[in-house]
Amino acid sequence: MTASAPHTKFEDAQGLVFGAVMCAFGVLILTGAGLVTGQTAGLAVLVAYITGYSFGVVFFAINIPFYALAWWRLGRAFTVKTFVSVALISAISLVIEDLVQVDPAHPAVAAVLFGLIAGAGLLAIFRHRASLGGVGIVAYDLQERFGWRAGWVQLAFDLALFAVALLVLDPDLVLWSLLGAAVLNAIVAINHRRDRYIGT
Repeated sequence: MTASAPHTKFEDAQGLVFGAVMCAFGVLILTGAGLVTGQTAGLAVLVAYITGYSFGVVFFAINIPFYALAWWRLGRAFTVKTFVSVALISAISLVIEDLVQVDPAHPAVAAVLFGLIAGAGLLAIFRHRASLGGVGIVAYDLQERFGWRAGWVQLAFDLALFAVALLVLDPDLVLWSLLGAAVLNAIVAINHRRDRYIGT
C-alpha cells in the first residue's frame, strides 16, 4: 500500500479539536447517567465521583506525570499533541455542562451513545498521532520494554477499575458502563487499523 501524505498542521489542529469536542460530549453523556468507563478517562470519572471535583480538572491532573514518559518513549510531536488533546478535553468538559443539557432516558442509551461519540473522537485523535495519555502510554512502554501486550495491560487496568467502581456505584450502572466501554473499544478496533492508515 502506498503511504499517503502526512497531515498538515491545520489538519492536525482541526482533527484534535474535533476529537476533543466529541470525547468531552461523550463524557458528559456518560456522567449524566452516572456511568464510568475504562482507561485514564475512566479513572478520572471515578475520582470525580468520589471527590466531587470536576472531571476536567481531575483528567488534566492525572495525565501530568505521564508526559515525561511519552516524551522519552514516543517523541516530542506525539507528546505535544497528546498534551493538547488532554488540555482541550479538560477545558471543554469544564464549560460544556453549562452549554448542553443531557438527560438520557436509560443508562443503556447513555452507554451506547457514549461509546459511539467518544469512539469517533478517539479515532480522530489517534489518526492525528496523539492519544489521551495515561494508561495507554504505560501500556505501550511495557510492551516495548518487556514484551507485555499493550491490549492485555489496558484490559487488566480496566478490570481493576471496574472492580473498584463496584464499590462506589450501583452494580447495574457498572454493568451498563461495560456496555459503553465495549461499544467504544469495538469502534476503535474496527476502524483504526495501522495496516490501512500508513504514513498519515
